[in-house]
Amino acid sequence: MEILKVENLCKTYGKGDTEVKALDHISFRVEKGEFVAIVGASGSGKSTLLHILGGVDRPTSGKVYVGGEDVYQLNETNLAIFRRRQVGLIYQFYNLIPILNVAENMTLPILLDSKKPDENYLNELIETLGLQHRVSHLPNELSGGQQQRVSIGRALMNHPALLLADEPTGNLDSKSSQEIIELLKLSNEKYKQTIIMITHDHELALNAGRIITIEDGKIISDELVK
Repeated sequence: MEILKVENLCKTYGKGDTEVKALDHISFRVEKGEFVAIVGASGSGKSTLLHILGGVDRPTSGKVYVGGEDVYQLNETNLAIFRRRQVGLIYQFYNLIPILNVAENMTLPILLDSKKPDENYLNELIETLGLQHRVSHLPNELSGGQQQRVSIGRALMNHPALLLADEPTGNLDSKSSQEIIELLKLSNEKYKQTIIMITHDHELALNAGRIITIEDGKIISDELVK
């Protein structure tokens, strides 16, 4: 089942002589449950693409459909609801709330939506992420790898249509990086979570099932990982 459809997506910054095409007629589709890596050098447009897929930045032109819904036909209120309910974001620098503990950070998206967290699912995620002994700890009491685990848990709490990971291992050592990648693969396999991961590291991208390569705002290859 198709979960994401991107049609002729363009993003332009500036005008005239200073115009820069960050995205130049990008089109692709993603099936539910796929793990896709988007690879490109710095400045290739991959982070811009991720932000547009997540409803964070509006395209200059083109369409993004998530679950059949035209995302950028939504008004600002409904777009905010889309981001909160349909998108799980994992950032390079974690973006945890410093005064909230592990469990509170993980359940924040649910609470912001005025819903009651599913305690069974929360406990399952905490165990899966290996955070059983860190539940009451604040972010500054955790290692970088542990903070990124919390970030993954927060992204998964809402059962989002898309989990978007922006250089999720970029701030970690090699051991923690491999652990985070294994957790992403586990969430893809165990929860059938659709994942789109941005990375400049081709070796890291080989952990996904499909690699889309971007150069100068255009897709230059789209291939399945053997």
